[in-house]
Amino acid sequence: MTVVISGASRGIGRELINFFLEKKGLKVIALSSHPEKFRALEKKKNFHSIKADFTIEDSIYEITEIIGTKTNEVGILINNAGLLVNKPFFKITSKELELVYRVNVFAPFMLSQQLLRFMGKKERGHIVNIGSMGGFQGSAKFAGLSAYSSSKGALSILSECLAEELKDKNIASNCLCLGAVNTEMLQAAFPGYKAPTSAKQMAAFIGNFALTGHANFNGKVLPVSLSTP
Repeated sequence: MTVVISGASRGIGRELINFFLEKKGLKVIALSSHPEKFRALEKKKNFHSIKADFTIEDSIYEITEIIGTKTNEVGILINNAGLLVNKPFFKITSKELELVYRVNVFAPFMLSQQLLRFMGKKERGHIVNIGSMGGFQGSAKFAGLSAYSSSKGALSILSECLAEELKDKNIASNCLCLGAVNTEMLQAAFPGYKAPTSAKQMAAFIGNFALTGHANFNGKVLPVSLSTP
């Protein structure tokens, strides 16, 4: 089975690669704007990296064609790539807002759409969208994160919509809304804050959920959080 992970060069994405490569019988395809960070892993027969720029729509079509040369079936797609702007609402420009939505909403939408041709053929496919507690309804919200949190809210609803759209195609869709995890993105949002959960710990949870969660969940938006700053 092939696992495709976006935003894979650092933080949770990089730890997800390590998690899946330890599992027998799995092939991992990492999508990242910095594929040079995977040079040591490229020696492994079950690992491939593809350069991806999720701010450019054509990049997603190019990625899809390359994936088709590496595998004929994708079992799991983890839409993990994310972009955060920490800026007061009244100072966010339309260009910044568009970039955040391109990476956090448009890219998961288009990548999921393009990879459908490889999913659900034999085994039940699973699309796992990585959301945020900032985009979870009723959760605490923080100044400066209006673009990021609203985009993650859109991703949550997209996950529910995909479950309905794909229910007859042997593909499940779920969204995990993460709380505070020690990553570079967290530090960009909350400088100096130390989260109780490491990237490796969260990756293990996401990895196990991606492998087994679709047996019991579909169209669910699930909070995964010990704390929210």
